[in-house]
Amino acid sequence: MWPTILLVIYCSLIVLASLSGGFLPHWLRLTHTRQQLMMSAIAGLMLGVAVLHLLPHAVMESGGNLDFALGWMLVGLLVMFFTMRVFHVHQHGQPEAGEEHGTQGLSSHAATCPHRLSWVGLAAGLSLHTFIDGVALSAAMTADLRHSPLMLFAGAGTFLAVFAHKPLDAWAITTMMRAGGWNSRARTLVNAAYALMCPLGAALFFFLTRGYFAETQQAVLGAALAFAAGVFLCIALADILPEVSFHCHDRLALSSALILGVLLAYGIGFLEGECVHHLGGGVNHVHGPQCAEHGHAH
Repeated sequence: MWPTILLVIYCSLIVLASLSGGFLPHWLRLTHTRQQLMMSAIAGLMLGVAVLHLLPHAVMESGGNLDFALGWMLVGLLVMFFTMRVFHVHQHGQPEAGEEHGTQGLSSHAATCPHRLSWVGLAAGLSLHTFIDGVALSAAMTADLRHSPLMLFAGAGTFLAVFAHKPLDAWAITTMMRAGGWNSRARTLVNAAYALMCPLGAALFFFLTRGYFAETQQAVLGAALAFAAGVFLCIALADILPEVSFHCHDRLALSSALILGVLLAYGIGFLEGECVHHLGGGVNHVHGPQCAEHGHAH
């Protein structure tokens, strides 16, 4: 019962975060510098979650088979890369000369794409991305609860990474729609459909691993976690960080935000109370509440 409740809570919060992205321009003056700081922190968080949480869990669930985990991570990275290439997702725009601290960012990109249907490719790519995010969230949560059934914050790292990223993605879609002349009602409907893609992916994976894939749940979990790690790495390294790294302004602040995101991902390990299995010796390091013993062949 608790896994279902926890997943509903996570998905509900992510839906709210996605919906809020469509209204960000009305609530917050998100200057270019603020946007870049947010993106740097999110990139660090996604890097940390991928390397410190998703990949170790994937190796654990695959019985210590590093080649299996790394192979699926590579698949996830390539799938996300080609998704970005095909659909041009996560285009946040660049500031014009002399306006690095202004209100550019997403709106400047939308202004260069005035076609009425320019948003469709972006929305399709981001919808696929957020569906994968839902799968990643469900897989991370399920993996944590397999080893500690009463863990209160199972999958917290993946949840936070997904939750933090959704408002900017939703803002990108609605901003491009506004530039194309779509009214508020149309933008809200599209944003709502986008927001529901994460719960759809999470629910589909959650119930399939308890039904159709019940007998092979561990292997499926390992593949899904490694795939998600590849997706997160691709978004952070091939999309977000290249965009913020070329800026000559606020280098210390942007670098600090990146490190802060990584440290947050590390700290979440103590909140989750996860077990990290060292492949060499099979020694469990326990953070927080005691984890259930779980042996694997090495």
